[in-house]
Amino acid sequence: MPRKHALIFVTITVFLDTMGFGIIMPIMPEYLTHLVGIDLSEASAISGYLMVSFAVTNFLFSPLLGGLSDSYGRRPILMVSLFFYGVSYLIAGFATALWVLFIGRFLTGVTSATYATASALIADVSPPEERAQNFGLLGLAFGLGFIFGPTIGGLIGAWDLRAPFFVAAALAFINTAYGFFFLQETLGKDTRRVFELKRANPLGALKQIKRYPILLGMIIGVFIFSIGHHVYPANWNFYAIEKFSWTPFEIGLSMGFVGLLAAIVQGGLIRIVIPKFGAVRCATFGLFCAATAYLGIAFATDTLSVYAWCLVSAFAGLSGPAITSIMSNQLPQNEQGELQGVMASAMSLASIIGPLLMTQTFTYFTSPRAPIYLPGSAFIIAAILTVVALAIFLQQVRKLPPDTLHTQPSKATADG
Repeated sequence: MPRKHALIFVTITVFLDTMGFGIIMPIMPEYLTHLVGIDLSEASAISGYLMVSFAVTNFLFSPLLGGLSDSYGRRPILMVSLFFYGVSYLIAGFATALWVLFIGRFLTGVTSATYATASALIADVSPPEERAQNFGLLGLAFGLGFIFGPTIGGLIGAWDLRAPFFVAAALAFINTAYGFFFLQETLGKDTRRVFELKRANPLGALKQIKRYPILLGMIIGVFIFSIGHHVYPANWNFYAIEKFSWTPFEIGLSMGFVGLLAAIVQGGLIRIVIPKFGAVRCATFGLFCAATAYLGIAFATDTLSVYAWCLVSAFAGLSGPAITSIMSNQLPQNEQGELQGVMASAMSLASIIGPLLMTQTFTYFTSPRAPIYLPGSAFIIAAILTVVALAIFLQQVRKLPPDTLHTQPSKATADG
């Protein structure tokens, strides 16, 4: 029973983290314009700064909270983090000035940096033969959070712009109460280690890139693609309002649709097409679809065409697991964890650079000082970055042993 409660609690925690991030996305443009008294173009720039503040704190505190959980146990770190996660949304919901909103998002970034702790807790309670399956629960929770979060946020945001913040806070407090009464500590005192700040260096994993010269180019390609892919969380809501005058509900519905398509591709289709066509072809096709969809969305003229390009964009979900499986096949088993650490750090840096680049691009090309009015400019930048990533991938694949390219992702990779 304690093991069951631990799995339920962690799954709900990751779901709420993701849902809390998504639930406010449909209302952020209108919320910022009302809070600060600015137009949509300027609000996009501020939204980018808010996303960066979240991403930077999350990047810095993820290894710190993971290290603290190794020293003091998983339960206290998760309990404190989840409680103040709820507090952060209350601060944002009650904000009457921009600086208060920044404090709320800063605290959200710190307290949502619990993915490493949640993963460690699952490893604690799972026998080796069940770990891949149980880690898959995190991927499922992550995907469901991005389906339900924006949809619910758009629905209740149409009623009250501050309501999504309060709903996110309430869900966090409910989960905190559940964990307080039912979650038991999973890390025995005899297996804990002394906390060392130097081991919580978020840049430490990036230093290991030099150990994998054969994969360096491919890691750079994935990094570039990830920067472009942040056009969705950074610009989708602003672009939809600027070009199509969508309401928060329409934005939330569209984002839920995108999340559902991603879940179908990565949760089901990927298990069929990668074994059938191979990782290289699937990665190439996925990156091509991503670049094409970005351009299609950038120049879309109506809502129906946007949804049609979303269908094309869904196939981009094939590329990540396919490329990861190719990279994984180049290394021995005892270096897999370190490779994933390098990739996680690279993705974290992309989550800092991407939103800033995309929101600033949108702000400039929708402002009076722009040489041309181009609300889809950020999607064009994303398409260019994806083409560069595709070129790097195809060039790097030629350097790898052919027998390592006919591969399929592990269950954990596909689920994540």
